Amino acid sequence: MAAPAQKHDVFQAIADPTRRKLLQLLDQGEMPVTAISGHFPMSRTAVSKHLRILADAGLVKERKVGRETRYRMDPDPLLELKRWLSYYERYWENKMAALKRYVESQDSGK
Repeated sequence: MAAPAQKHDVFQAIADPTRRKLLQLLDQGEMPVTAISGHFPMSRTAVSKHLRILADAGLVKERKVGRETRYRMDPDPLLELKRWLSYYERYWENKMAALKRYVESQDSGK
C-alpha cells in the first residue's frame, strides 16, 4: 500500500520556532501530549496542532498506548534539509575562498 501524501513538507514544518522546540524535546525520547504540553505556554490543543504538522511532514511518529497517544521524533526527513543546506554551504565556502584570494592578491600587489 502506498504511503499517504504529506500535507506539509519538512521546510514548512520546521519554519515555526515552536515546532523546532518540539523536535528538540522529542529528541530526548517518546512522550505523551500531556507531558509535552507542560513545556509550552499554550494549550494542549495548540500543541497537538503543532504535532499534527510535524507528523504530516514525517518528522514525528505517534503510537497509541491505551488511551494515550505518545509522540517521538523521526529525524529521517531532516536528511532532505541537510542535502539542501549542504549545497549552499559549498556555495558560500567557494565565494569566501574567492574573496580571500582576491584580497590576498590585492595585498601582494602593494
